[in-house]
Amino acid sequence: MNLRNLSLVVFIPFLINTAAIGQAKSAQNPVIFADVPDISIVRVGDSYYMSSTTMHMSPGVPIMKSNDLVNWKIVNYAYDTLGDVDALNLNNGKNAYGRGSWASCIRFHNGTFYVSTFSSTTGKTYIWSTKDIEKGPWKEISFSPSFHDHTLFFDDDGRVYLIYGNKRLTLVELNADLSGVKTGGINQVVIENSSAPSGPESGLGEGSQLFKYNGKLYLFNITWPRGGMRTVVVYRADKITGPWEGRVVLQDKGVAQGGMVDTPDGRWFAYLFRDYGSVGRIPYIVPLKWENEWPVIGVDGKVPDVLDLPASKGLIPGIVASDEFNRKKGEPALPLVWQWNHNPGNDLWSVTARKGFLRLTTGRIDSLFVQARNTLTQRTIGPECSGSTSIDVSKMREGDFAGLALLQRKFGLVGVKLDNGTRSIVMVSAQSGRPVEVQRVPLTQRSVYFKAECNFRELADVADFFYSLDGKTWEPIGSQLKMEYSMPHFMGYRFGLFNYATKTPGGYVDFDWFRISSEISSKN
Repeated sequence: MNLRNLSLVVFIPFLINTAAIGQAKSAQNPVIFADVPDISIVRVGDSYYMSSTTMHMSPGVPIMKSNDLVNWKIVNYAYDTLGDVDALNLNNGKNAYGRGSWASCIRFHNGTFYVSTFSSTTGKTYIWSTKDIEKGPWKEISFSPSFHDHTLFFDDDGRVYLIYGNKRLTLVELNADLSGVKTGGINQVVIENSSAPSGPESGLGEGSQLFKYNGKLYLFNITWPRGGMRTVVVYRADKITGPWEGRVVLQDKGVAQGGMVDTPDGRWFAYLFRDYGSVGRIPYIVPLKWENEWPVIGVDGKVPDVLDLPASKGLIPGIVASDEFNRKKGEPALPLVWQWNHNPGNDLWSVTARKGFLRLTTGRIDSLFVQARNTLTQRTIGPECSGSTSIDVSKMREGDFAGLALLQRKFGLVGVKLDNGTRSIVMVSAQSGRPVEVQRVPLTQRSVYFKAECNFRELADVADFFYSLDGKTWEPIGSQLKMEYSMPHFMGYRFGLFNYATKTPGGYVDFDWFRISSEISSKN
């Protein structure tokens, strides 16, 4: 993952045939129309497990499971909190937007699953291990330094390595117990310029993922030729120290960065992702075949829209899900589809304080939504989606603001503000780069309903906000938000439930439910 080229994302000229998605009998690309970037996949028996990047979110490094490479469900996270520091806690004006933990690597070796990642926020490399990837528990190892975009590799002779870096790729040997860099072990540059096969003016050369097949090593990387698109480069070697020989293996639609996986029946696929505007970075599965001991990705060099795999059953409830906040005995407080924006203050939220409700209590004074703790989030999904909620605002305190968000740097909010003892429904837009109150409507009742609708079709990237006093008749409010995948958040838009105080902490609101749909009513 690299920040330097992110400004190019919004200019992608290729569009997705969204009309076919959800209607076909075969799988369609993208297989996940949601922000699931930096994917790493391993097959164990008939099951596939995938890790991904969620950066500043908590819990982090989601683990997803599939039996067909198309229909995925979140089954675990590698960690609850990455670290207890101001940037991850949204304390003292600091944050970890666009940072936290980045590209992970998932591997299975001798009956144990391993998931590794790195963080510039903490300056560490992390490796988690477990025998049961769906239930845990996880064992955590961390050490310095932070090895950028590394790939974890267990060689046949029992030695363990990382290859890391951008363009200049370095091989480093780890201790047998993975506790850190091995003293006196191999530590050498193995590829001076990993972007070289895609041209002398190519940027990037990172996202390393290493595999062994038929006795040879294959290293996948992403490059970005100047004036071109994100490109897949693969290097091949007979031994890990090289020499390495590289070539371009895919250059289509900007689909790049990932690796390869086989099926139980012997077929091969590449797993990659594509920048797609404000919904984020979306996964693609691309056929792969072998020619002259090289992987050949695509169909006649192109990424197909249709795949010879089972059709998608939709991203609800595997990737996102509605929640009535009713919890039976023994159930987790929050389903795995939820993540907090940064580390939460766990004493300030509850699903048991009022049965069937999520309570968010303010614990401090904040002046800006993106610096407020305890915003509970889920991904938005394409090609279109809506998120709605019902909220009881009767226990707010003076200066409080609570409601439904679309979270990114240029966020949009619809909620209730309590000013001078009076409640008002308010829509706030940060499309200009700073929050602006666009419209205010008086509210005289204790409960109110909010909805946000997103249209990602053909990069429309627009959202509309609504409120309702009875949950049946919806009124538009404020202005349409032109969503933008922008720094520093480095993440697709997310629905968020929020509550923060600007004057007096201690007030609370109760969310009755959150409901997500893959349809919208508005004609964006």
